[in-house]
Amino acid sequence: MSGALPKLPPRRPDSHKGDYGRALLIGGSWGMAGAIALSGMACLRSGAGLVRLAIPSSILGTVAGFEPSYMTLPLTSSASTGQINGSAAQRELTEHLRSATAITIGPGMGQNGDLTQLVLWVYRTATQPVVVDADALNALASLPDGLAEAGGPRILTPHPGEYWRLSKLPGGARRRDELAASARQTAKRYGLIIVLKGNETLIADGVRNVINTTGNPGMATGGSGDVLTGIITALVCQGLSPFDAAVLGAHVHGLAGDLAAAELGQVSLIASDLVRYLPKAFQAVSDYA
Repeated sequence: MSGALPKLPPRRPDSHKGDYGRALLIGGSWGMAGAIALSGMACLRSGAGLVRLAIPSSILGTVAGFEPSYMTLPLTSSASTGQINGSAAQRELTEHLRSATAITIGPGMGQNGDLTQLVLWVYRTATQPVVVDADALNALASLPDGLAEAGGPRILTPHPGEYWRLSKLPGGARRRDELAASARQTAKRYGLIIVLKGNETLIADGVRNVINTTGNPGMATGGSGDVLTGIITALVCQGLSPFDAAVLGAHVHGLAGDLAAAELGQVSLIASDLVRYLPKAFQAVSDYA
């Protein structure tokens, strides 16, 4: 990565958890409880002061069992799919959206028309930075102009397939250079930050373009993107600008993967290893840890 890497400021001796932000992460469904749990654990390990996971009531016990340090908020869920009831969730989330420092939506959430409306409501209503990932990206992609009218700073974290659907590029336009050029244009058009994941992840905001070079093929495993989402959310909670949070988040995410692969090998690396190696990654980029 060229240029100076963004850094978190040192923590004041008299600081408390409220000084490091309130993260609200929305997602999860039957069979995908691990996705939102990974995001929550990564958010904690990346320094957010308070982390709350808003999840279907049907998976509350499973998600809560992964980690005692985050809070859980049960949302009304469908008895047939185990997904969040999007209409009810808008009422249940209103006060929590207002008090959050940064918001994530999408990991493990699943897809249906009701959830698409929930995603659009968060995207257009929340004034705080929102990290949009996974099923929330697909929800926006299903709409004619889903990226329009963002209510505040938005960080989108698509892998190439998700970006291709978001951008509505023609079927043959899947080369990395084509996707990267389009991502830069989309970021500029809508005033977004786009983190186009993959080998040499691109972070673009329409003016600045940064290429991240940390990471390795061992990170091509389910849940790796959920970890990145949690990291970026935590960095925004601690006061970094959304763009700087995306740049530092991508670097630390890849570095955690490199540290894990050096000890475990690329073949055996899994997403939860990234969470376990985040402390060493942050120590490596910090002047005070």
